[in-house]
Amino acid sequence: MGSLIVPLLIVAVMWVVKIIEVSLNIDFGRYGVTPHTAHGLIGIFTLPFLHGSWEHLLSNSVPILVLGTALYYCYPTLANRVLLITYLASGLITWCIGNPESTHIGASALVYGLNFFLISSGFIRGNRMLIVISLIMVFLYGSFIWGMIPSLAIPQNISWEGHLSGAIIGVLLAVFLRKEGPQKEVYHWEDEEDNEEEINDDNSDVATGSTPEKPYWDVPTPSNDELTVRYRFRH
Repeated sequence: MGSLIVPLLIVAVMWVVKIIEVSLNIDFGRYGVTPHTAHGLIGIFTLPFLHGSWEHLLSNSVPILVLGTALYYCYPTLANRVLLITYLASGLITWCIGNPESTHIGASALVYGLNFFLISSGFIRGNRMLIVISLIMVFLYGSFIWGMIPSLAIPQNISWEGHLSGAIIGVLLAVFLRKEGPQKEVYHWEDEEDNEEEINDDNSDVATGSTPEKPYWDVPTPSNDELTVRYRFRH
């Protein structure tokens, strides 16, 4: 349940902003990311909370809840960092690569960032549970990749730049943070194999054909006949 708190707060703010916008008949869209302009820099901070319609808002709310909860459940020590960096960096990249004649709004960049982080991180770490989460994300949101293709996105008035920005940040974070948080499981039979290798190294003299010296208690006691023969030989 704790994994749902932050994503739920983000979605709540998104809905409150939209309700205020509609109630007061105000268009907050002008506060989105307008690339290459000074006033458009404010959109880096407001981008995820602005939506053009109720359908647009709803289409981003569900993924934020699903992906955000998965992030906080699977990566509790990294979740805040991943969320904050994705939130700010995706907006900044959109400002850098976007079309200056358009204004970008919506939480899609954040959604793409979280999705690509979860997908990439699971496979990079090799953790079974995380790989399962990655496969689930591919199944649920694998079609997101089409939203990064300009020829498909532009006719639908979709910000492919924002989507691409989020995807880039998600993959980079998965790579740079791969040594933090949950790692690949180490099974007990892997440890046994390592122990066997150490034992073989310690007994390398046997492998090379040399005969180890026997302890004194393993030396056979000579019989009476052998003692008699040795005595006669000496005299």
